[in-house]
Formats: sequence, structure tokens, C-alpha cells
Amino acid sequence: MAVWVGRTLWYQKQDTMSATNEQSKIVLVTGGSRGIGKSIALNAAQRGLGVILTYNSQPEQGKAVADEINGKGGKAVALQLEAGNIASLDGFIGEVVEALKTFWGRDRLDYLINNAGIAQRTLIKDLTEEQFDQLVNVNFKGVFFLTQKLMPYLVDGGQVINISSGLARFAFPGVAVYGALKAATEGLTRYFAKEYADRKIRVNTVAPGAIDTEFGGGKGDEAHKQQIAAGIALGRLGVADDIGLFVASLLSDDSRYVNAQRIEVGGGIMI
Repeated sequence: MAVWVGRTLWYQKQDTMSATNEQSKIVLVTGGSRGIGKSIALNAAQRGLGVILTYNSQPEQGKAVADEINGKGGKAVALQLEAGNIASLDGFIGEVVEALKTFWGRDRLDYLINNAGIAQRTLIKDLTEEQFDQLVNVNFKGVFFLTQKLMPYLVDGGQVINISSGLARFAFPGVAVYGALKAATEGLTRYFAKEYADRKIRVNTVAPGAIDTEFGGGKGDEAHKQQIAAGIALGRLGVADDIGLFVASLLSDDSRYVNAQRIEVGGGIMI
């Protein structure tokens, strides 16, 4: 089959026309080329979903995830997305629609996972307006407008999942704006659920706790990680699959009555 990465087609040993006739549910995972987003994409594919995943600046990472899914008999497409560039969203959605038609013979998604984000490691007193605006554009404004613009292409009865953070509930120095924006996204989740209730579209938030990934330079000092783990009831930091497995489990009718909820997946952190 052909795997689309941005505007490039990567061909594999599968007949494209026969692949387009398959009718599976399809999920779009933003920031799906690494970390939690990669885990969500892989675990969704393992459950039989078609996957459109996005990367920002490293196409080889997006291609690698798509190749892994396709190599195991699934179907995945990787597209470039600069989540904080609102002016680029219409063009991106055009590529999503084209990919849906080309690879699945459809014009609708079933699920949207808003996972793409950027971290903050700056104290309030040192944060610049430029840093503030970048955090807002990627972590909140981009989530709002991508979801708004994709809603006409989401099936009735579909689901949106916004990836938040435990930092929306508890506070550590250096992440004030990031945490506040995640709290805002959790509020936004309820409003989207309310306004799209007539289409039976569910909108939920999953809030990871302390997850040991490279997001924002998160992998590092072992002593610091052990200190954080001591405050978690399960006694360890999470890993990407702790979140990916759970999010993928929500992408089925098993969660059909879960709506407008914030679900923290953190092993019992800060309780």
C-alpha cells in the first residue's frame, strides 16, 4: 500500500485499491510520531483501527510509526502538522480528507485524539511573551480550532479525546502556563461535549500523571524521578504505554456512556 507522509507517497508491497475498500474505524492522532502519541497510534492500530498520525518537524519519525503499523498488517498514514499554526489548518484538513478517500474510500473520521503539545520548563518570572504565545497557540488555540474545523468530518456518534496533564490538578514550579492551559482544555472539553451533543459526539479528557518520556526533556535525573515516584501510590513513574493502552481502550463502544469527563491516568499521584 502507499503511505502518505506530508505530500510524499511511500509505497509498500500491498495493493492500494484493495486496501481502500476496507471499512474500519479511523482515528487521527496528533503528535503521533513519538512518546504518548506514538503509543496511542500503535495500540489503536492493534485494535484494528485505521490510523492517521501527525508529526511536526521530523518526517522520518512519522514514517517509522506508519511503517511499523503497516508492517504488522494495519493501515496508517503520517501527515505533517504544525499544531500551533492556525493558518495552516485548512490545508492540513484537506490532506486528511484526501488521505481518507485514497486509503479508506471514506470521507469521515471516527475519532480525534488531540495529543500534540509543547512543554514548559520556565519559572513565571522568566517567561517571555513569545514563549507564552507559543504555549497558548499549540496547547490551547490549536486544539480548539483543529477540533472545530474537523467536526464536519467526524461521524455522528464519534469521539474526541483531549490529552491533558495531571498538572491541571496539582502544581510544580516552572510549568504554570502549561498547567493552566491544560486546565483550560479540560473546561473546553465539557463545552464541546455540550455543543455537539445533538450529534452524539462524545468529548473526554485523559490526563496523564508523571510519565517517563522525552517530552519537554522529561527523561533525565534518576534521583529526581525517584523523588516523584515516591509520591505515586503505585510507586513508579508511568510509561507511554500506560497512557496509550488506556486511550486506545476508550476507542470502542465499551466507553459509549462516558462523556464530558476528565480521567486521570497517573498511578495515584498526589493523592
